[in-house]
Amino acid sequence: MTPSGRLAAAIEVVADIEARRRPAADALKDWGLGHRFAGSSDRAAIAGLVYDTLRRKSSAAWLMGDATPRALLLGMLRNERGLDLNAIAALCAGERFAPPPLTDAERGAIKGDGLAAAPPPVRGDYPEWLDPHFARVFGDEREAEGAALASRAPLDLRVNTLKAERDPVAAKLAHLEVSPTRWSPVGLRIRLAADARSPAIHAEPLFIKGMIEVQDEGSQLAALLAQVKPGEQVVDLAAGAGGKTLALAAAMDNHGQIYATDIDKRQLAPIHDRIERAGARNVQVRTPRGRADMLADLDGRIDLALIDAPCTGTGAWRRNPDAKWRLRPGALAERLKQQQILLDRAATLVKPHGRIAYITCSVLNEENGDQVAAFARRHENFSVEKPAEFARALGERAYLFSRAALISEQGLLMTPRRTDTDGFFVSLLRRAG
Repeated sequence: MTPSGRLAAAIEVVADIEARRRPAADALKDWGLGHRFAGSSDRAAIAGLVYDTLRRKSSAAWLMGDATPRALLLGMLRNERGLDLNAIAALCAGERFAPPPLTDAERGAIKGDGLAAAPPPVRGDYPEWLDPHFARVFGDEREAEGAALASRAPLDLRVNTLKAERDPVAAKLAHLEVSPTRWSPVGLRIRLAADARSPAIHAEPLFIKGMIEVQDEGSQLAALLAQVKPGEQVVDLAAGAGGKTLALAAAMDNHGQIYATDIDKRQLAPIHDRIERAGARNVQVRTPRGRADMLADLDGRIDLALIDAPCTGTGAWRRNPDAKWRLRPGALAERLKQQQILLDRAATLVKPHGRIAYITCSVLNEENGDQVAAFARRHENFSVEKPAEFARALGERAYLFSRAALISEQGLLMTPRRTDTDGFFVSLLRRAG
């Protein structure tokens, strides 16, 4: 396909997403099934255009003065891809399979002064209703933080230290142009161009042998900051597919015990195969059954209760850009209830001097600092550890990391702009003796 043909296809996919209010992945899959002549590189380029448009939906509509799928794609090419009027006009030549030529109004919009007069939610490409929430966390930097959350994420890998070491793994993955992650001592990063295909990591021999896992560096760091030690008793209360469970198992060198569970047993489905592939022998999965408490026998016995809390996912917008436009205030309220339940349950599990690691992939203070502060008021036998203290788990990287992250009395917040990771909040709460 020509670049013009790819642009026309992307306009078609965005129109489908808007008309049927469906996830981008579903619309792209359907388009591919209906256009089997398109090669893998074509499908990757079209997906890149679609996701970049969703990332910059608000600023593109502002620039063009229009929110039609065509206007959004044209605005994105200017705002995100940096194409000038001539380059965009060349893509819209009106020839076969190309979008129709630019109108005078479109030309004027593309040549205009861009986002100079746009409000912060537009320049930061986040929903307007979230502006007070972003202002509370980031102040005058909220548009820059939002824009960073709208950028394309790299692909990060975690080296499974139960089976391998980072440098030898990096050498074997040289064909993917990997580089060491900035903060995580077990991470590797693959940077992807806007129209690049994501490499087939699941087909790599090292993945099949359990030596690497796909995991954002921020998620790796959150597990490291929990300061788990070999021999400890650990509960992962919201284990899901097991990403942090496996990171904890590696940090514990298979010594001690991890009990992995989740409120939604469907989320646990992939964890069994992942545990086997990783060679994690100290993980026991406890699948919920009816109303029975699967952890009742562990009350007061646990060294670390880790909560990778269900949240709005505002910190992961780089990977799921259409989700931010579907997010509603009601979802935030529901997540806050779930987080409180998990925190209070964790308090009964932890033994004296034990700790709770509370983690979200959200940048909203309501889900982060406010939740921790409210928990501390409800449970006076718990204290909040200073982030500078638990950041020491990163060794020689701790000082610079602490300066990069956004520090509060309740914990630390990573963001794409500050730490070049997804947005993750981490707090450590310790029970008194």
